[in-house]
Amino acid sequence: MGITELINFIEFKSRLDYAVAIYVGSFIIQLFYYLFIFSRLAFFKVEKVSKDELPVSVIICAKNERDNLLEFLPFYINQEYDNFEVIVVNDNSVDDSADVLKVFQLQYKALKVVNVPDKDWFYGSKKFALTLGIKAAKYDNVLLTDADCKPATNQWVKLMSQYAKNKAIVLGVGTYEQKKGVLNMLIRFETFYTALQYLSFAQVKLPYMGVGRNLGYQAQLFFKNKGFSSHQHILSGDDDLFINEVANSRNTQIIIDENARTISNAKTTYSAWIKQKRRHFLSGGHYKFKHKFMLGLLQFSQMVFISLFVLLVINVRSVYLIVGVFVVRYIIQMVIFKLSANKIGGKDLVLLSPVFEVFFMIFNPLLVFSNLIIKKVKWN
Repeated sequence: MGITELINFIEFKSRLDYAVAIYVGSFIIQLFYYLFIFSRLAFFKVEKVSKDELPVSVIICAKNERDNLLEFLPFYINQEYDNFEVIVVNDNSVDDSADVLKVFQLQYKALKVVNVPDKDWFYGSKKFALTLGIKAAKYDNVLLTDADCKPATNQWVKLMSQYAKNKAIVLGVGTYEQKKGVLNMLIRFETFYTALQYLSFAQVKLPYMGVGRNLGYQAQLFFKNKGFSSHQHILSGDDDLFINEVANSRNTQIIIDENARTISNAKTTYSAWIKQKRRHFLSGGHYKFKHKFMLGLLQFSQMVFISLFVLLVINVRSVYLIVGVFVVRYIIQMVIFKLSANKIGGKDLVLLSPVFEVFFMIFNPLLVFSNLIIKKVKWN
């Protein structure tokens, strides 16, 4: 489609012409995100890092996680790394978590257990438990994960602790186990798309979040920022809100090595998944304005582009122009998705990504609205 043809096509004589102009404008915005931001992950090259093995404190918060501790804790304790400790914060569990941890402590000297005092149960926040864990850490470099996931390999600590020069934050990738079912695919696609965004934004010097399943930073950065004090009242955000506050263009790096991922079991019921998503959405509104603007523009332009495509295909005679723009956008998207999935996982999701995209375009706004009228939920 030539420039002259496009200009002649949009004559601004009717509302439909303005709709076409908005359609083209949203297309240009989408191209900007995919070609100048998301391409940074698609064509990511590994940075040079320190080969020194820095001492590391791995911190895991656990609330009623008996079964997960039995299954996954050995994967953390048996990492191939010379100088590290594993700290499990038992956050007032009412199951057998405490007994399980006592047995593990008898076998592994590198395991330290921190119990949230009974009198502090009213805090009801993962942030408080995590703060206790960081205070108990022997080393400045802390590596965070959750009790319901496992490292992909025994090289996880080593790879996630390779800080580049002058970096204080490491953003990792947390994936979900691939299983049968539509729900599993929805969860894994959303995880992939979220990772594509926060990892790519970090590469263009606009880091805005990380995931608590696989995140590292320096304890001194945590204490300098007074921990989670500015958002302690918000139930979620121990990972994304904290990173949103302290990350900047100079101190953040990403590590996407396949052996440096963590793997979780996805929710198996829609109700559990929706509850989890509602909790995660609580923190998005507290991001810095520039991040909310960039993320909002991405979602808004996507919604406008797809909605206007449906309208214009039905009402415009020169439909090949509308379809042509639509096809170009999706070819670029599919290429970026494919290259990114090769790096962070999710290759089986690429072909169905347009369907998932439309689903979340409708579903996420409804969920955000539900948070305004439904009472909040605790972290676990």
